[in-house]
Amino acid sequence: MASTEASRSLPKSRRDPEGRALRQDKFSVLLPTYNERENLPLIVWLLVKSFTESVINYEIIIIDDGSPDGTREVAEQLEKIYGSDKILLRPREKKLGLGTAYIHGMKHATGNYIIIMDADLSHHPKFIPEFIRKQKEGNFDIVSGTRYRGNGGVYGWDLKRKIISRGANFITQILLRPGASDLTGSFRLYRKEVLQKLIEKCVSKGYVFQMEMIVRARQLNYTIGEVWDENSS
Repeated sequence: MASTEASRSLPKSRRDPEGRALRQDKFSVLLPTYNERENLPLIVWLLVKSFTESVINYEIIIIDDGSPDGTREVAEQLEKIYGSDKILLRPREKKLGLGTAYIHGMKHATGNYIIIMDADLSHHPKFIPEFIRKQKEGNFDIVSGTRYRGNGGVYGWDLKRKIISRGANFITQILLRPGASDLTGSFRLYRKEVLQKLIEKCVSKGYVFQMEMIVRARQLNYTIGEVWDENSS
């Protein structure tokens, strides 16, 4: 695996104290779900495996938006299996948008770092330790998974979806120069306070929400690191 970053010099006041141990950190995964009954047990198992093997303190917050397929019931079982300190089910009655799902999840997050990802298995949790290493190396505010540098790629996408994603990234790179290669991806690590600030500023809904997050991060002079893999979408 390889990685790269787009960064700016960081004021001393924002640097972590030297020697800060990883064990002092806690990572809250925000996992919005809608009709993910079949995928949810596997993605949770992979997350638990990745965090446990790397000895990382974590919690997984499942935000189910009234899935009619029984996703909520599956999440309740997972909460019993892994414990309510590790799996937190925080459902909503209906789909209210990705941004509001993150806001809802953060109200219950106790970690100082937030990881956002999809529950459809398009993001593999095995790369999370690499995200964390990258954040520590550069003391970044955000670490984003990218599909468009190095060996990055997408898995399970049809040609139309690839063209739309590539096109959106290409146009935005030309017009806004955001300092990150992949604006539409939804596999990211944030400092909690940074994600809170960005969501307060964002006004977009749907597909362009993730793009606006990165553009506004640049406007606010937040630093961005990138990690790529062969399966992230």
